Amino acid sequence: MKVSKQLLVGLWAGGKAAAFFIMPCSKPVVVERADPIVNPGALSGHVHTIMGGNGFDFSMTYEQARAATCSTCKVTADLSNYWTPTLYYQGQDGKFTSVSQSGGMLAYYLFRQDAKDPEYSKGLIAYPKGFRMLAGDPKLRSYNNTLEQRAISYVCLGNSGPATSELPNRNCPNGLRLQIIFPACWDGVNLDSPDHKSHMAYPDRLDNGKCPTTHPKRFVTLFYEVIFSVNDFKDKWYGDKQPFVLSNGDPTGYGLHGDFINGWDVNVLQSAITQCTDNGGSIEKCPVFQFFDDETRRNCQVPVKVDEQVQGQFDKLPGCNSVQRGPGNAVAESGCGAATQISAPKWGYKDVTSTLKYKYLGCGRDPAGQTRTLQGAKTSGDSMTVDTCIKYCDGKGFQYAGLEYAKECWCGNSVADDRKPKKGLWGACDMPCGGSKTEMCGGWAAMSLYQKCNGTCTNAELM
Repeated sequence: MKVSKQLLVGLWAGGKAAAFFIMPCSKPVVVERADPIVNPGALSGHVHTIMGGNGFDFSMTYEQARAATCSTCKVTADLSNYWTPTLYYQGQDGKFTSVSQSGGMLAYYLFRQDAKDPEYSKGLIAYPKGFRMLAGDPKLRSYNNTLEQRAISYVCLGNSGPATSELPNRNCPNGLRLQIIFPACWDGVNLDSPDHKSHMAYPDRLDNGKCPTTHPKRFVTLFYEVIFSVNDFKDKWYGDKQPFVLSNGDPTGYGLHGDFINGWDVNVLQSAITQCTDNGGSIEKCPVFQFFDDETRRNCQVPVKVDEQVQGQFDKLPGCNSVQRGPGNAVAESGCGAATQISAPKWGYKDVTSTLKYKYLGCGRDPAGQTRTLQGAKTSGDSMTVDTCIKYCDGKGFQYAGLEYAKECWCGNSVADDRKPKKGLWGACDMPCGGSKTEMCGGWAAMSLYQKCNGTCTNAELM
């Protein structure tokens, strides 16, 4: 993603550049109906695309966030979670199709103050332990020009035109970018509030200007950019309105919102505020940061815990979310037959310990362009399943079976240490098998590894 021109203009407000850094998050850590801020310990009303640490869960404390073993975001000191609604396409037949998310998220940390801030002399402060907040209102279906609504916008990439407050009524060849500015003024007391917003306030010029006396302390300004690949549906528009809808049943876009749970090492973030002086946003130029490598971020996931389909095509949106066009606020719904309980984690492997006497080891590495992880034998086919692969390898006398790219099966008698699954990393084995969409058969350069049992047969503990 590129830095938005609109943002750069704001950075020069007041006649001088303000330092900032851009936190890249490479992909979601999970996509499901979860929101530990608004719906702790229960299912959320709608699906969210969630970035960040693998400490994410339906209920979360700061300590749980900090216990994460990886993150899809780049800085090792940041184990926070960032999320927004997911985007869907609604066809002329009324059915819904998930829109692919592109490139993860960019979270901007903007070091903005105003000399008229009530506590200007104390400078910007890091988010404290246990802090969380929400920006936007999922119920909105009309525009009222409040600071909160002005914080929500959309940019149609590859198609000229200004940012809009609603979902744009034109195709976006390079993607539709969702943008959310969070409030930066804190009351100095509460880590959260009943509405998850009133402990915070916007400066009088949204992302610039002074904080109110009721909220005298100033954080960095947090700004999200998330892109969805709407161009995949360029030939499927119909009628006189754009065909996309947010997961909360919003076809207007006014109900866009974002959530943030702090998982930062507070001391590191505070040091970054004073030492990260680059006004071009380069996170690599901040001397206090260390980084997760790309492979770790790609392999960082948490298992889905909701027994429902959120990707692909379906008759209605997950949860009870009929499309409500407004202009009045959306009304909460229930009793639609959607899942209401958190389910057992879906670990992405098939348990064959009792049927085939093989145990799942985890998601191993099989880097492109290098010697294969398993070299004994290979077969492939569009009808590949876990059972098919294991029986093939076992029949040829091998100890290991590995599945990759949805339809490949590899066999061998050993796995190099640098190719074995890593404790604490679930891995990127997320391609459904060609012959069974309920089973996972590896991924891109990622292998679902099974080993023949000699004695006790127990699957690996993945996290």
